Amino acid sequence: MADAAYGLWPLVVLNIALFVMFATSFFRPRTKRDWRAMGAFTAFLVALFTEMYGIPLTIYLLGSWLGSRFPLLKDTHAGGHLWNDLTGWTGDPHLSPFHLAGYIAIAGGFWLISAAWARLHEAAKEDRLATTGPYARVRHPQYDGFLLVMIGFLLQWPTIPTLIMFPILVVVYARLARSEEREVAQRFGEEWSAYADRTPAFLPRLRAVPAVRARSRR
Repeated sequence: MADAAYGLWPLVVLNIALFVMFATSFFRPRTKRDWRAMGAFTAFLVALFTEMYGIPLTIYLLGSWLGSRFPLLKDTHAGGHLWNDLTGWTGDPHLSPFHLAGYIAIAGGFWLISAAWARLHEAAKEDRLATTGPYARVRHPQYDGFLLVMIGFLLQWPTIPTLIMFPILVVVYARLARSEEREVAQRFGEEWSAYADRTPAFLPRLRAVPAVRARSRR
C-alpha cells in the first residue's frame, strides 16, 4: 500500500473544514433551516473525505468481490476513482471525463448557491419575494446547488456510503423546501401562489416563464 495515500486523517479534517467554510461563505446560513441544510451537506463531506483519505471501505468491499474482473480496482488513491476503474480508464484519473464533469458540476453548484443567495439577500432588503436570477427558473436554487456539488463529488469519487446518503439528502432537502414554502406562502399569499404556479421547485423547465418583479411590501 505504498501508493495508498490513506490513513491521512489530518488531510481528512482539513478538507472537510475547507469545504464547509467554502460552502458557508457562499450559502451564509442564518436560520435553523439553513443550518440543517449545511449539516446535511457536512455529513456528506465527512463520509466522502473519510474514504478519500482515511479508510477506503468501498475499495475493500468491492475489491474482494470484483477485483478479478476489474484489475484497476486497487487500494490506492488512483483506485478510488471507481467510475474510471469500472470503465477501464487508464490515463490520469484527474483528467478522465468523469473527473472533469465533476469539476463542472461542483463549480456550477457553488456558483448557483452564491448567485441565489445574492438575489435572496436583495429581495429580503426590499421586503419582497425573490423571483429573479436563479429564482426565475426554480424555487429552490440553493438546495439545487448543494445537490449539484454532491453530484460532482459522486462523479469524481463515488463510495457506497455517499451513494446511499445522496437520495436520503434529496429527501431531506425536499422536506426543508416544503417547510420553507409554507412560511413564505403565509407571508406573501397570492403573490407566492402565482410564482409557485409558474416556477418548478427543483428541476427547471427547458423554457423559462418570464418572471414578474414583485412589488415592495413596505
